[in-house]
This record gives sequence, structure tokens and C-alpha cells, in this order.
Amino acid sequence: MYAVIAAGGRQYRVSQGDVIYVDKISKDPETAVTFDVLMVGGENEVKVGHPTVEGASVEGKIIAQVKGEKIIVGKYKSKKNYDRKTGHRQPYTKVEITAINA
Repeated sequence: MYAVIAAGGRQYRVSQGDVIYVDKISKDPETAVTFDVLMVGGENEVKVGHPTVEGASVEGKIIAQVKGEKIIVGKYKSKKNYDRKTGHRQPYTKVEITAINA
């Protein structure tokens, strides 16, 4: 069984036991979270929500708060003695999917 969930403006296809990285959720590790389900699929049956599937939910457990790879952003203007360099690391939440309730 699998489900398509919405988290942080993105959609993820998940199954029980999967570990995903979603945009930061401001909760402590070992906390349970629940996601809205957009679609549920099994071996022979698929349920599509409008916009979500009634009575379906996906439960997960927050494992850790992590950061992504560093991205270097540079600005430069020729002949103007202007050169700037900054970096950014996007915060993510590592979530383990514990159950799909359909």
C-alpha cells in the first residue's frame, strides 16, 4: 500500500517504513505527525481525493532536524569593484512513515 501526501507545498509518494525529508516542521524529535492524504493506492484499488481522501491519514515520527547541502550564491558586477559571496543551507525535517490509515 502506498499514499501520496502533501507536506510543505510538495507531494511525496510514501509507503510504511519510508524515511523522507520534508521542509522544516517546528516540533521536537520523537514527536508524532499526521499528514493529509491526496491519494491512496493498493494492489488493485486506487482512491483519489478531492482534494483529500475522506477518513485517510498518514502517521509519521520525526527522527531529526537536519540541514541540506550548502549552496553558494555569488554576485558580481564588472568594472565596479563589487563582489559578494553568501551561502545558504536549507533546514529539513527527517520523518519516518509509521502507518497508512485508509
